[in-house]
This record gives sequence, C-alpha cells and structure tokens, in this order.
Amino acid sequence: MNIKQAKNDIKNAVAAYLTKDKFGNFVIPIERQRPVFLMGAPGIGKTAIMEQVAEELKIGLVSYSMTHHTRQSALGLPFITTKSYGGEEYSVSEYTMSEIIASVYDMIEITGLSEGILFLDEINCVSETLAPAMLQFLQYKIFGRHRVPDGWIVVTAGNPPEYNSSVREFDIVTWDRLKRIDVEANYDVWKEYALAKGTHPAIITYLDIKKDDFYKIETTVDGKSFVTARGWSDLSDMIAIYEQKELVVNEGLISQYLQNKAVAKSFAAYYDLFRKYRSDYQVDKILSGKSSAEIVERAKAAKFDERLSLLGLIVDALIQSVRETRLSQDTLSELMGCLKTIKFDFTVDKSFDDSIVRQIEAKQKALKLGKKASNLSRDAEYVLNATIAALDEERSQLAEKSPEDAGAAFKLMKADFDARKKALTKGAAATGEALSNAFRFCEAAFDKGSQELLILVTELTSNTHAAWFIGQYGCKEYYENNKDMMFFERNREIKAEIENLNLDG
Repeated sequence: MNIKQAKNDIKNAVAAYLTKDKFGNFVIPIERQRPVFLMGAPGIGKTAIMEQVAEELKIGLVSYSMTHHTRQSALGLPFITTKSYGGEEYSVSEYTMSEIIASVYDMIEITGLSEGILFLDEINCVSETLAPAMLQFLQYKIFGRHRVPDGWIVVTAGNPPEYNSSVREFDIVTWDRLKRIDVEANYDVWKEYALAKGTHPAIITYLDIKKDDFYKIETTVDGKSFVTARGWSDLSDMIAIYEQKELVVNEGLISQYLQNKAVAKSFAAYYDLFRKYRSDYQVDKILSGKSSAEIVERAKAAKFDERLSLLGLIVDALIQSVRETRLSQDTLSELMGCLKTIKFDFTVDKSFDDSIVRQIEAKQKALKLGKKASNLSRDAEYVLNATIAALDEERSQLAEKSPEDAGAAFKLMKADFDARKKALTKGAAATGEALSNAFRFCEAAFDKGSQELLILVTELTSNTHAAWFIGQYGCKEYYENNKDMMFFERNREIKAEIENLNLDG
C-alpha cells in the first residue's frame, strides 16, 4: 500500500487499541495489542507519517532508531540484588530501567500525555547481542522487567533485506505477533504532502514529467545509486535557502541529495530552465493582473513541458499566498481567545500586564510541550509563535502609552486587534484577486476547458490550504472552471500526456 493508506491504518489501529469499555479497561487487552510493523524501502516517509499521526490524534510520540542502541541501553544495566526464597537468601541479577522505556515515562511526566506512540525504527537491523531481547519486546512489549506504559502503542519499522545487509529475518512466531503493513513509494501520494509542505515548484513540475525519477535504488559498478522521497524533500529545503541567500544551485549541490548521477544531471538541467521561466514570465505580474500581451502569447505558443513549469510557478505563488492568509486567520483566532481571557482578568485584577504575561507564558508552554511531544505541526508552531509575538507587541505598546486603568488598556489592545483583523481582510482580498487573475491569465493563454486549466483546478483542489481558502472566501473563476469539465476522465488523459513527455529530448 502507499504511505497515505499506511498512515490511516496506523491511526485506526491506535484508535482501536486505545478504546476502553465502560469500566475503563482496554477492549483489546494490552497483551493482545500487536505492535505495528511498517515494512518499506528507506526514505519513503515512514517516520514522517508517525509525526502526522501523533499530531492528528494529539498524542505523544517517542522515536528511536534501533541501530544506535546496544543491549545495555535498550535493556538496561544489570545489578545484583538479594532475595529470600524458603528462608534462604540468594544473590539475583536484575536490570535497571531501559533508556527507551524511561524516555516514555519522561514524556508522560513532562507533557502530561498518558497516551502515545513508541516508534522504533530499523527494528530488524539490531545488533546480534540485542536481537533476542528485541524479539521478546515485540512479543510482550517488555525490556528486562519493565513494560511499555499502558496507553502507549508500539509501532515499529524496518527495511526489506534487499536494501540493508544488516536485516535479520524474524521467525514465524514473531511475525504472528505483529501487525505488518507493507509500504511502497508512490509519487502521487507524496505530491499531496509535498504541496502542503511547500516543496519547491521545480521539484514538483520535474517529477510530474519524470515520475520514474521520484524513487530509485540501483546497484551499479560504483556501488549503490539511489534517489528517495527524503532526498527530494531535503533538497527542496536547501534550494529554498540557497535562493533566499542568492547562492548558486548547481549539479554539485543537487547530487549531494539525489545520489544518482543521471537523475541529478537531468534535474540540474531542468532547474536551470525553470529559473529562466521564472524570470521570463514574471508570475507576480500575472497574479496582479498586469501581465503583458507578449507573455500571454508566449504561454500560448509554449510546448506542454514549458506550460507545466509555468503552472507550477503560478500554483506555488498562490499556495504561499493562501497559506499566509490561513495562518494569519488562525493566529487572529488564537489571539482573540487570549484577549477574552485578558478581558475577564481585567474585571478582577487591575494588573493588566500580569494578565498578558500569563497568556504569553501559556502559549510558550504549549509550544514547548508540543515540540517535546512531537505532535506539533509546522503551521501550528507558526501560529503559536505569531500569537506570542503579537502579545509581546501589545505589551510593549501598553508600556509605552501607560494607560490609566485596565479599561483603557483593553481598549488599546482591542484597537490593535481590529487593525490586525483589517489587515487580514485586506490580505484575503488580495489573495482572492490573485486567484482570479491566475484563472483569467490561463483562460486567455490556454482557452476555457483546456488541460492547463484542469491542472490548475486539480492542484488547487488537492492542496489543503487552497481548498480551505476557496471554501472560506470563494472564487468565481474556480467554480466556473471546475463545473462540467468531465474532471476525472480529463485528468487521466492529462496524466498520460505528462508521462509521455521527455525532458531530455
């Protein structure tokens, strides 16, 4: 199955294992809660989906790579204790608590989360000395004398033997105690995640054309040659920083992430072409409705691969804009909750500065605990940081203006909030206009009902931020182009045409 299906299966398994009866007992007893085993090639996103599951279920996540552990760190250190049997005293070996089990208890103590996931990666590549204890753990969820706390579900992952010579084959007894999920690389599923994450549009449009380059592991005379989803994702982050700092992105940099010479060379050539399209087409003018007739004519005369690159640039700019609007609105909602609490505090406490500080500290604590629990998304982290920054700004304004009482202080805070709300409304209107201008440009360059317009509709529909914005604010041009376009049939035809493109030709 693909990684998205695996994620849903894990969410369902965790929800089932955490289900309790009316007496508070787990419906599926602890000893029968099979650990989940994700089997899949390296770099396809097994670790990433665990973070997403924890975030969506609002539970804790403790992760370990088992290749980094010895028998002592995983099992605990032995010590001698004395016990009495039948009136006789004997020296007995016991073990300290496993570092892994202890980290789960630490997570519970720090975050207060009594439920979570213990994720052990590369479980079938443990050292020879640790292997027997690992098999016992998979069967009974016990290291030494210590068991995983109730309410914490064990999820493991490993690579097939063809990808790792250190893999140890489990016996049937062990497999029969695991819930095995086999995962395969799938570009279309990864693309959905990549668009939401803001993956560089050059990578998205390149892989739209050359899907076979998304994931490759080959054995050559020079050793292993590979490209993984993780490599594309990390390369995207580095390209974004290089562009921000105006550094040169060349084949040398690309090959550090795409460790397949042919793919690295092909993408490097495409990236240079993509940069030229970005310079030539001036997407900011397209979205502001000021594109020239020459640009429209060039797009109209362009080959399909160039049109795809242009659409990638347009979609990327739109998604950035709608994401900013969504984050601004989420921040404003968070800030409004803080102001309601502060207003209540003002009625009973004239120390308005203390009330603001309490809200700042509460958000800082939520940020710290979310990071510690590994269940805080990048967007949620941004909203908390932005809310803290807004409260700090309001606190500074109050300190500068020195209002005479709590009522005057809150009036100033409300004025600041109203200004932020006005800025949000203005920003959302600008984003909506950019959406409309993108459709108008595509209608002028590619005609109504064209495959390019269908691609634009498809990309916006599949992106969570864009779908949210259109659902919240609407977009007349989107609805018009989405209507009666024989969506699914046309989409299949376009995918087939994209796959027949050859960038090297």
